[in-house]
Amino acid sequence: MKTVTIIGFNGALASAITGVIDLFRMAGVTWARVHGESPQSYFRTRLLTQTGDACRCINGLTIGADGSWQDVAPLGEHDLVIIPTIGAPIDQVLADNPGLVSWLSQFRSAGGDQVRVASNCTGAFLLAEAGILDGRQATTHWGFSNQFRQRFPEVDLQPDRLVTVDGHVACAGGGMAWWDLGIYLVERHAGAQVARELAKAFVIDAGRSSQAPYSALQARRYHSDTAILKLQEWLDSHYSQSVTLESLASLSGLTERSLIRRFKAATGDTPTGYLQVLRIESARQHLENSRFTIEEVTRLVGYEDVSSFSRLFRKHTGLAPGVYRSRFGR
Repeated sequence: MKTVTIIGFNGALASAITGVIDLFRMAGVTWARVHGESPQSYFRTRLLTQTGDACRCINGLTIGADGSWQDVAPLGEHDLVIIPTIGAPIDQVLADNPGLVSWLSQFRSAGGDQVRVASNCTGAFLLAEAGILDGRQATTHWGFSNQFRQRFPEVDLQPDRLVTVDGHVACAGGGMAWWDLGIYLVERHAGAQVARELAKAFVIDAGRSSQAPYSALQARRYHSDTAILKLQEWLDSHYSQSVTLESLASLSGLTERSLIRRFKAATGDTPTGYLQVLRIESARQHLENSRFTIEEVTRLVGYEDVSSFSRLFRKHTGLAPGVYRSRFGR
């Protein structure tokens, strides 16, 4: 199992600690219990503080720690560290935690595309103070974006983004965006099916007009390759058409080989595989919200053969289209 380490400090937002712990602990568990299946845990979690003592959150809640981050062995390449929201005055928390800033600096040069350290909301100030975000895209709460830019001019701040992922570092925006960040990280570490089931089991919408934050597709947009982002936007409107690798390469201005390489690096999938997921996502929405027949849904999302579409749908969702509609249709 993956180890998720949440860093506690006085003045943190309690929900950004306990909520993240709940989310990772219940991945593979809640959905299974709801359906009478055997739970499978994917993550172990621990809350670490500087001394191993409890941290007192901004709401007055005291949360016991599992140990000290000063005493842990070097973190493995698959371990994940999450910095919660700073609820107290930001400058005060930064000044009170020089040891934590120094400890976090170990993540400055960690390589690879697998996220190893992440922050929620104003927790990004701690990552930036440690120099982890220099030259990288990041986000934080929009209300503190000017303060962030003034203090950390070397960071490519994107305050309009809900989640940013740049190499091994991820950041989430507003105070409750730990949900979006958590679903993304569950998907990357445990798979899209586990993430989707977790989102449905928790029934969290928070007034959003779209379910995209809980979707595997949304997670695949958290990257900084603008050419691939533009191609993804084009596919949003043209996925039901006949699309070839040659036509995508032409649209992106890349060779087919470069397109495949960059698309894979940015999204974790090939252009063809991503197109399939896009079509399946559209089919899911039709099956959940419309009365179109399965044959009609097949054609609407760009396929002709119902049996081939059904096999592909089952491969991505674990359910036949008809069973999916009976379970999730409104």
